[in-house]
Amino acid sequence: MAKFERFTELKDLITGLEGDADKFYNKGNSAAGTRVRKGLQDVKNLAQAIRLEIQESKNSGK
Repeated sequence: MAKFERFTELKDLITGLEGDADKFYNKGNSAAGTRVRKGLQDVKNLAQAIRLEIQESKNSGK
């Protein structure tokens, strides 16, 4: 996977959480809150992987 595609994947993941976030915050749906929490954990892990790739590229001079 190209490195920029991972950034796009991150944006799509966040966008995909919007519906469940609305259900949780505006409609009180606790199951949606659980899905948002899981999704945010995925966001965190993907963001960390992207950070490491960027740092590796910087350190290797690319």
